[in-house]
Amino acid sequence: MHERHTDKQLYFKEQVYTTEKYVIPFIRKAAPLEPGMTVLEIGCGEGGNLKPFLDLGCRVTGIDISQSKIESALKFYQDQPDADRSAFIVKDIYLAEKELNEKYDLIIMRDVIEHIHDQLRFMDFVRRFLKPGGVFFLAFPPWYNPFGGHQQVSDNKILSKLPYYHLLPSSLYKFILKAGGESKEKIEGFLEIKETGINIERFEKILSKTDYKILLKKHYLFNPNYEIKFKLKPREQMKILTGIPFFRNFVTTASYYLVKQN
Repeated sequence: MHERHTDKQLYFKEQVYTTEKYVIPFIRKAAPLEPGMTVLEIGCGEGGNLKPFLDLGCRVTGIDISQSKIESALKFYQDQPDADRSAFIVKDIYLAEKELNEKYDLIIMRDVIEHIHDQLRFMDFVRRFLKPGGVFFLAFPPWYNPFGGHQQVSDNKILSKLPYYHLLPSSLYKFILKAGGESKEKIEGFLEIKETGINIERFEKILSKTDYKILLKKHYLFNPNYEIKFKLKPREQMKILTGIPFFRNFVTTASYYLVKQN
């Protein structure tokens, strides 16, 4: 499991697969995707999510605070036949208004919002980059799901497969991670995710407060990512469970949203 987070090329290909097969069809249920449209990905990493949009004829821009990830993205895209329609920026989104000097038809974020501090401020800020009528796709793992703490990236084989223990009190959680041999950096990262993890109810409350309208949403029992990673066919969560506030977070491994400004 850990290999997928250290092998950047493998991770890139997995991102391409899931976006092409699941994210784009989801978006197209409520919004068009045409050649020439502009797409911005915030927290783009190595850029795998953007390649299917580039293949559709879109102009794509990726921004990430990680220098190494952007360097990998530039390397992966240098041989793409349409690389001139791609751009990658190393910058904090709050400091990038000069670089992001246009508005976009589509903004995407996959598995990023749960890492952001002050998500209310962030969602309010990002509105400035959307064109009138533009749409915003977000996907995230609800915090309370079995692996909502991202423990699958743990160096300890047992801890990487142990569900729900990220929900323990911080002191006990830290003790377990330390006892499992995790590095100081890894432990700090896991504890930060514990601070920023988001649930379905809180996310929808933030959307309401920042004046976003939900066009489409889907909750998964089995995350679409699991198909390429673990050969598990994605399965949408049962509607009877998605209708139960709070509890649904414990049994939902991925939530997809498409929103726009009111």
